[in-house]
Amino acid sequence: MKKKFRFQWGAFLLFLVFAGLFFLLTARIVTIQATGSVEGQELAAKAAAKYSQEEVLSAKRGKIIDRNGEVIAEDTLTYKVVAVVDESATQKANNPRHVTDAEKTAEVLSEYLSTPKEKLLSILETGMEKDRYQVEFGVAGREISHTKMLEMKEEELPGILFVRDLKRLYPNGAFASHLIGFALKEEQENGQMVTKGKMGLEAIHDEVLTGKNGKIEFSTDKWGFLLPNSESAVTEAVDGSNVQLTLDKTLQNFLEEAMTKVQEEYSPERMIAVIADPKTGEILGMSQRPTFDPNTREGLSENWLNESIELTIEPGSPMKMFTLAAAIEEGKWDPNAYYESGTYKFYDRTIGDHNSRRGWGSITFLEGFQRSSNVSMAYLLERLGAENFQSYIDAFGFGQKTGIDLPNEAPGKILDSSPVDTLTLTYGQGSTVTPIQMIQAASAIANGGVMMKPYIIDQIKNPDTGEVTHKSEPEKAGQPITAETANQVRDILASTVTSEHGSGRPFALQDYSVAGKTGTAQVPGEDGRYINRGKNGYLYSFVGMAPAEDPELLIYIGVQQPNLPASEYGSVPVSKIFTSVMENGLKYMNIEPENTKEAKTMTLGDYTGKSASNVSAHLAKQGITGVVTGDSGKVVSQYPAAGETVVEGSTVLLKTEGAAVLPDFAGWSKSELLAYQSLSGITLELAGEGFAVGQSLTAGSKVAPAEPVVVRLQPPSELFKVQMTDGIEGMPAEEAGDANEEAPVEELPGAEEEIVEDPAEVPAEEIILEEPVE
Repeated sequence: MKKKFRFQWGAFLLFLVFAGLFFLLTARIVTIQATGSVEGQELAAKAAAKYSQEEVLSAKRGKIIDRNGEVIAEDTLTYKVVAVVDESATQKANNPRHVTDAEKTAEVLSEYLSTPKEKLLSILETGMEKDRYQVEFGVAGREISHTKMLEMKEEELPGILFVRDLKRLYPNGAFASHLIGFALKEEQENGQMVTKGKMGLEAIHDEVLTGKNGKIEFSTDKWGFLLPNSESAVTEAVDGSNVQLTLDKTLQNFLEEAMTKVQEEYSPERMIAVIADPKTGEILGMSQRPTFDPNTREGLSENWLNESIELTIEPGSPMKMFTLAAAIEEGKWDPNAYYESGTYKFYDRTIGDHNSRRGWGSITFLEGFQRSSNVSMAYLLERLGAENFQSYIDAFGFGQKTGIDLPNEAPGKILDSSPVDTLTLTYGQGSTVTPIQMIQAASAIANGGVMMKPYIIDQIKNPDTGEVTHKSEPEKAGQPITAETANQVRDILASTVTSEHGSGRPFALQDYSVAGKTGTAQVPGEDGRYINRGKNGYLYSFVGMAPAEDPELLIYIGVQQPNLPASEYGSVPVSKIFTSVMENGLKYMNIEPENTKEAKTMTLGDYTGKSASNVSAHLAKQGITGVVTGDSGKVVSQYPAAGETVVEGSTVLLKTEGAAVLPDFAGWSKSELLAYQSLSGITLELAGEGFAVGQSLTAGSKVAPAEPVVVRLQPPSELFKVQMTDGIEGMPAEEAGDANEEAPVEELPGAEEEIVEDPAEVPAEEIILEEPVE
């Protein structure tokens, strides 16, 4: 019997549903394949975002270096501690890659990070609770040294990683700190840490010192492993440019050492010092006290001023050298003419010499200058005329910025509103200047009348490309006087150091002549009145140059309010800085001392291929020491090279084959030590500046190239007996000149009149307020 067909509506409807779904799915797949997007979002981009990784390539901040390439500031490698707290980082239970025991981890890390265990534990637990992948430990977990990193690694704490980082390092510690400044890491809005200059040259040249970070882009799987055959894109980091200064690290170290000693002995309120090359205007050294260590900022106060540039002071008697120069240039100087010292009446005022107005009777102008007589300046002003004198003050650059390549320079203030202002300016009272202005003006006297503009930046250079974006050259700032006048002024300034009447006698050097002028100036207090603390209340200074005949160095030293013993004058702490720095500096620069006999010289031959022992014997006959760097044998190379001229007593290095045998390095200079290192292949670690005084291995030892030898250096002051005048105790007060020079008692504008009861107590360079002369 034939079955009747029965239409199945349920199955048909089910078919339609599945067919529709299939059609929709097929259409969706085709659409996605065609457009590559879902709900307006690119699938490729979402996949890249999920599996693409990016690693930052940190750019190094540029170095700050001295004129010889010695590092003053640079980036150094440090590490940052990171703790992985996400369990997904661990793929095998027997090799955990995340923090498994937060309490133990915090306890161990607290010993290395100098942070309480509870604080570290809180950071770890908070990261776990908030499902973070990793956490950091703030400042305590950054700037970890390589040594400490290795110690922490030995603890084998699961999940603790170390990320390379960079830290700004100042290897010389307190070294021209207010000039160099410092840089610190700052967190940016994107969470990255960037080093930013906060003070000094680090801040001034932050843009050129800061490099540009690069990056590496690559693809990983969901566990973070690099996918095979994946391509990576690298954008190289661009390091910051190096800023090379005119500073000389060795001269700066001499200065820092001398200032520290005076700081410890006399505890002055402040000290300022500048060293310059008067022939070029290059600043070779600059420092001040109090100072600070830029690595830790220890000692940094509210005073961030670079006082050599930004602080204005009354110059005191060093201004007399410019009054003298103007008089000589105008033909108004007669050194053998006589005048009556002691007092000089001017309208309703009387100025007095610094020995309580007693003076020295009728003396010559030359003797008056040597004694630092204020009255002699008044008579010179009579001859010059006020307007003419002011024109020379302008020509020497006072009252205007020098234009040094540092910001915030102060112009100073030259008072000229009254005749009294001009009179007191002749010996440095009332008006204000900056130390850098004194250096610029004095360069004309040291440099044959040509005044040189001071500068501190030698060049700015990209270390990768070699591109020099800035290069400084010596620049003439004017010529206020002729060469003949400059030479005559130097001779007279030199006589203040050598004359029996000279105020600069404590500043004499053992082996070089000095030309310079001492000074004493009052210091204004917060109430607008001059500070009155006896001899401990003044700013003592000296502007000096040497050798006097042809100055190679020009130095300004200022010591304010030192705590002086009863037997010492204010010039003593100033002289201790000047004589040490100048004597050591000239010897370091190989400036020939005066009164030395002509040394016997010899031109070196080419000794390569010859017996080292025979060459040494030949050199010894000429008074020259031959040092063999290896075993006895034939000479492979030499230093100095053939054809060079050496003087009797010099050392010639002879390189031979075989293991190097250490010589006795005592008395060797840094350049000789570096030459020996280059020839011998031995690594020398030089500790200090100056000349060798000790070594870690004894002479005669055989040393492998990989074994470092430490050589200790000391400045020349420890090797040469520098004449240090302990004061001028016993010198009659009337002959002490500026060594006993005190500052004037006239008040600042608007101040009340100060009453001096005992004429014997009247300070130096005084203006006495008397009744008008009828």
